[in-house]
Amino acid sequence: MNHNTPLSPRPLRHLSDVRRRVLSTAQLRSDGVSTADINARCRPGGAWQQILPGVYLLHPGPPTSEERLHAVLLYAARSPVTEPAVPAQPGAGEPHAPQRYADAMVTGLAALALHGFSSAPPLLSLDRIDVLVPRLRRLRSTGCARIVRTPGLPEPEQVTGIPVAPVPRALADAVADLADAGVVRRLLTEAVRGGHCEPAAVVKELTQARLLSRPHVVDAVDSLLAEGRAIAEDRLYRMVREHGLPAPVWNVDLRLPGGPHLGGLDAYWPDHAVALELDTRAPRQDDDAMWSEYARKREHLERLGITVVHVTPKKLREAMEQQAAVVRTALMASGDRDPAAYVVVLPR
Repeated sequence: MNHNTPLSPRPLRHLSDVRRRVLSTAQLRSDGVSTADINARCRPGGAWQQILPGVYLLHPGPPTSEERLHAVLLYAARSPVTEPAVPAQPGAGEPHAPQRYADAMVTGLAALALHGFSSAPPLLSLDRIDVLVPRLRRLRSTGCARIVRTPGLPEPEQVTGIPVAPVPRALADAVADLADAGVVRRLLTEAVRGGHCEPAAVVKELTQARLLSRPHVVDAVDSLLAEGRAIAEDRLYRMVREHGLPAPVWNVDLRLPGGPHLGGLDAYWPDHAVALELDTRAPRQDDDAMWSEYARKREHLERLGITVVHVTPKKLREAMEQQAAVVRTALMASGDRDPAAYVVVLPR
């Protein structure tokens, strides 16, 4: 298969009966099917087939993309739990019981495909589907299931009824097996440009996975951070424009007259002595030192009577109106403060 292999003709959102086509040994036995019956039906030319150890496909044809997903989860899950049946939507057939997979979730390229990444290959083109499990689980990679271990599972996101690793973790697991610099760059760029997550979250996962020692990953991360900062700056401009804030001076350096450099700022309102700093730090190993530098600059400016508003890209994306209110409050409060020290404002 290749990356041009089409997806299953059944849309991924229609998963109401896939759990009746992919069942484990335990589920079949609970329905009264004996081991002898299972073996008889899985003989060559039989009606069923064993797709993974202890997991059966209840038809003879090739598995669809969603059948493979549920098969790897059935194989890797500690103990699949079926919840009470819920009514189906009108016209969708019989009610079905949603199933939870304990301690297992899809990750890597398959997870990115489920998250809607256009730069990820189609599900059916993947020879193996990565599934994330706790480190101490006794499982081995086999067939279409590739086991990825972690000391602590993240909280999965549900995509079409499938537990999927969050985008930053799925990216790290995908990048760990990719040597093509172009593919890595496209995946990381889409994560930020597509609004899936912030660069800092991606860099954090890549750091924890010890992937930043690879030159092609470092290059992709540098592009990712530049992309993320450009998007955050654009949101900052939109916040000022769309929420009626007075126009600041953008991207400036502050200095004391004849004195030292005070630091660069993303926005500054000279008449109100209010500064705004966009925090696009990447959580690398020198994070503590960088944060200390941020804190020292902020303390120095505030001793001079300048109010510093600290904004993160995530806050701008998820709560722009709230951040605009914070800036507006700081501007309005400037009249109640003592005058700030005189500073020289220079373009950065």
